[in-house]
Amino acid sequence: MRQELEKELRELYRQIYGEKEAEQLLKDVDKLIKNSPQKNTKQWLTQKDAVLITYGDSIIDKEEPGLKVLNDFLKKHVADAISIVHILPMFPYTSDDGFSVSDYRKVNPALGDWEDVNRLGESYDLMFDAVINHCSKSNEWFQKCLKGEKPYKDFFIEADPKADYSKVTRPRALPLLTEFDTKEGKKSYWTTFSTDQIDLNYQNIDLYKEILSILLYYTQNGARMIRLDAIGFLWKELGTTCMHLPQTHKVVQSFRKILDEAAPGTLIITETNVPHKENISYFGEGEKEAHMVYQFPLPPLVMFSILTGNSEKLTEWAKNLSEPPVGCTYFNFLSSHDGIGVRPVEGILTKEEIQLMVDATLRNGGEVSYKDNGDGTKSPYELNINYQDALASPEDSDEIRIKRFLAAETILLSMQGLPAIYIHSLLGSRNDYYDKAVSGIYRRINREQLDVSWLERQLTEETNRKKIFEELIRRINIRKEHPAFAPEAKQEVIQTSSRVFHIRRFTEEERLTIYINISEEVWQSGENEVSGKNLLTGKEIKGTLVLSGYEAAWILENNSHNKGKGEGI
Repeated sequence: MRQELEKELRELYRQIYGEKEAEQLLKDVDKLIKNSPQKNTKQWLTQKDAVLITYGDSIIDKEEPGLKVLNDFLKKHVADAISIVHILPMFPYTSDDGFSVSDYRKVNPALGDWEDVNRLGESYDLMFDAVINHCSKSNEWFQKCLKGEKPYKDFFIEADPKADYSKVTRPRALPLLTEFDTKEGKKSYWTTFSTDQIDLNYQNIDLYKEILSILLYYTQNGARMIRLDAIGFLWKELGTTCMHLPQTHKVVQSFRKILDEAAPGTLIITETNVPHKENISYFGEGEKEAHMVYQFPLPPLVMFSILTGNSEKLTEWAKNLSEPPVGCTYFNFLSSHDGIGVRPVEGILTKEEIQLMVDATLRNGGEVSYKDNGDGTKSPYELNINYQDALASPEDSDEIRIKRFLAAETILLSMQGLPAIYIHSLLGSRNDYYDKAVSGIYRRINREQLDVSWLERQLTEETNRKKIFEELIRRINIRKEHPAFAPEAKQEVIQTSSRVFHIRRFTEEERLTIYINISEEVWQSGENEVSGKNLLTGKEIKGTLVLSGYEAAWILENNSHNKGKGEGI
């Protein structure tokens, strides 16, 4: 181990585990690094990078494993428009659609095997999920814990049901503790998310080493990016909120230092569905931590803006965004396998404005999940609805709904950061009422499995899916050719009109001015305000820009040195 790295890790481990444990841990970590030959040497992100978020079986063929079907579909229909594929948990599991892992080192046989993962990695960079706050109660570790076997007995958090847990942050309105029969009698264990998801005990250095070895194993099997799921809950300490504790940040910092050494180019992204200030704390303060954090306020703010036809809250929030540290950026998304979180807009939207979105979700066929506030009350936590349906009422025409949806996705593609598009957004999916009803799981409304033969017919016939898919691919490909969309390109947010989201993206070589009409009404700029080519239409604009309802314009300014490629047709 390099002397500098050893010094940095020693200090972190002393703060987390104490002097004695730190020295032994350093020796063991050194062995792990030496046994992990380097593989990942990719450079930082560019405007050519965009992420597709998908389950390994979002597209299915009963005759083929899911990852092979996904790989074949992407190579045929998406090609290089997308550069990174985020495979949601692809491991054997028992519940929560993959987020209750029973074996971290195997691929779910229904999806294929590591060879299928590696084949997908030949065409795309890959993001793996590290579901490391908890594991399945069927996981071998927990089963050995129940039998009293070392070291697994201490891999989990025994708890006293009589203690005071009122300060603990609760993401779901479910019991925090679950009782199990063990070799030593009945014991209660910490289960933040469900009775099948047993929290891991990071106060135990053997558990820490096991998780670290798994992260290194992922880099050796093709992970360029590693998503640390629910990482804010990692360290538990009674009498606190058990969220974002100093030890949690130090554990993430240690992961970052080790991966930088053992697999340079690996990018860490933290998933913390919390208010913005807490979220960006994972960039690190004085210490390098995550390379990316999710831009969690973006989905609800874009939804609110389109529903109200008013961009003021979105604009004000975007104007006050802090510049990411060098070598870091935001992970921008609108839709994912989960719902639309509303906690991130606490302090940005009022309770009445959040209720407006709740009402729209229920009116448009969705559901609302609530969190337990610890005082006997509950508040909205997540809106469970397909994003396209979130933006339009059932009585709205297909034309209006699609225009609103494309406006929203264009905001996503325009913002500073790395854009990530959920597969059901790219494919123009709608609410999946059947699977939600059959399973009783609200989130299944946006996790439909699509038969590949049927889907390919949909994309060749004149369907809404085809319209959305082709236009999103076209806009992604235009974006790829312009350095002003690179993550490190500057962003200036401009207050123009309550009906328009207006930003400028620029580098020394290129300047783009972006206008997105988020209302149904026609909007036009002032005289002599716009000069340049609209990349989305291919037309030169000089003077006044006119946008119809929900229309967008990416204006390449005439004085840009790089005129760009791939302009609209």
